[in-house]
Amino acid sequence: MRSLLFVPGDSAKKRDTALSGDADGVILDLEDSVAANAKAEARTATATFLASGHRGGKAIVVRINPLDSELCAADIAAIAPARPDYVMLPKATPDGVRMLSDTLATHEARAGLKVGSIGVLTVATETPAALFGMGGYGQAPARLAGLSWGAEDLAAELGATANRRADGTYTDVFRLARALTLAAARAAGVLAIDGVFTDFKDEAGLRADLADAVRDGFDAKMAIHPAQVPIINAALTPSATALAQARAIVAAFDAAPDAGVLALDGKMIDRPHLVQARRILARAQPG
Repeated sequence: MRSLLFVPGDSAKKRDTALSGDADGVILDLEDSVAANAKAEARTATATFLASGHRGGKAIVVRINPLDSELCAADIAAIAPARPDYVMLPKATPDGVRMLSDTLATHEARAGLKVGSIGVLTVATETPAALFGMGGYGQAPARLAGLSWGAEDLAAELGATANRRADGTYTDVFRLARALTLAAARAAGVLAIDGVFTDFKDEAGLRADLADAVRDGFDAKMAIHPAQVPIINAALTPSATALAQARAIVAAFDAAPDAGVLALDGKMIDRPHLVQARRILARAQPG
C-alpha cells in the first residue's frame, strides 16, 4: 500500500467517493472524524458496508475508538465478524496491540473466521508515554501489519501550540516521533506509514512532506482528502530508472549469491544495496 484515505464512518457519500478513487486503502473512521452522537450510527453503517462485500478492490481499514474508551468493545464486536482487512488502533502501545489481537482472536473464532485473518495497523505516537515504548513493537503479534504516527493528538497532549516551524518542517519532538515510528516499523518488519498532511489545499507542502517520507524510507502515507491521493501515489511509486537499477542489483546478486561485494556500472555495491533494491521493487506492487 502507498496511500490510505480517511473517510468518516458515518458518511456513505465520502466512502463511495473513496472506493471509486485511486487510494490503495480506505480507512473507515469511527474515532476522531465522527461526532459523539453519531458513533453508534457510524459503527452500524460500517459493519453493514463490510458485510455487503462491495469493497472496490481496496484494502479496507477500520479505525476503532481507543481501547480505554467505552466505545471500543462495541466497535470490535460489530466490526470483527464482518472481517475488515485491518483494524487501526489509535492511542496505540505494544501492550494495547497485544490486547487488541487477543480480543480480535476471540471474535474471529466466534464468527468462524481464521484466527489472525484481520490485520492491525496503529497510530503509535499520540501520547508522550507512547514514545518511550516504541521498541516493544518488535515483539508484537504476527497480525501487526503497519505502524503510523500522528502529530495532532501528540501536540494536544504536550500542550504544543504548533507541530511545525514556519518553513513547514516539524519541530524536534515531532521529528522524533516520526523517526521512532519508522525505526520501530523496520525493527518489527511491518509497513512504515507516514502521518497525514492536514492542509489539503497546500499541494506544495504535501509534496515536500512526501519528499521527506521517500528519502527516509516510509512505505505509505495517510490522506485526509481525495485530492491528496494521486500525489501520494506518484511520490511513493518508484521511477522507471529506480526500478531498472534495483532489478540490475538483484540480478547481479542472483548471479553471484555468495558474494558480499560486487561491481555494477563502475560502482561497488554490497548487501545493504540489495536490501534497498528489493524494497524498491516491493513498492512497485501497490497491493
